[in-house]
Amino acid sequence: MLNECGMKMKKKIGILALVIIMCMASGCVMKQGGDKQRDLEYTVADVNDLPQALKEQLELKKEEDFSLTYSDNQYLYAVRGYGVQETGGYSISVDACYLTENEICVETTLHGPQVGENVAKSPSYPYIVLKLELRLEPVVFQ
Repeated sequence: MLNECGMKMKKKIGILALVIIMCMASGCVMKQGGDKQRDLEYTVADVNDLPQALKEQLELKKEEDFSLTYSDNQYLYAVRGYGVQETGGYSISVDACYLTENEICVETTLHGPQVGENVAKSPSYPYIVLKLELRLEPVVFQ
């Protein structure tokens, strides 16, 4: 009896996985986002002011290109990291941070050192942490 139920569940999961793969292969997409409703206020958080758990996540992920969110009882933190860079002198700009019907959109750009700029020759790990009011919508990084 238990094996029969298990087999039925495996079959359902297999069918669902197949549908998802077929959808992805055919190029169909689920509607995300929607139109911009309003800009969101944020501050660029200093690493010293971050919750300890978030600092630990950043340390683990800093060498890779990543995006993550973290929330506590007061704030939502949207983090975008660009992985290891060969030198210092990199900066990140926030191009947009806004709310749509379904999500929070964050757009950032990594800027390299200026030509002729004196930069540290050691690797750097540029990332930016946006501190926003606590919200429940998912964050999409673009």
